[in-house]
Amino acid sequence: MKGDRVEVVIDAGGSTRTYDIEATRAGRRVEVSHGRGVVEVTETTRGGTAVRTARFMAGRVLALVEHPAPRAALEDDAAVTPLRHSA
Repeated sequence: MKGDRVEVVIDAGGSTRTYDIEATRAGRRVEVSHGRGVVEVTETTRGGTAVRTARFMAGRVLALVEHPAPRAALEDDAAVTPLRHSA
């Protein structure tokens, strides 16, 4: 979905680098896969065709955070109330 975003933080030899991969158009999504020492983040179309791909060595990845696109509240969504500490 447009707005989906994945943030990848890697170790760049003494410092860190942050990469943001985002679904840039309507109908596209961001998929994450990992295996054999590689983390792969791909922006794909509705049909599953890869548009862009970023590959990182798994040993260098410090953090991988998926940020879903915000969605409008639905009628049946429960109201969110903060937890209160009882004294």
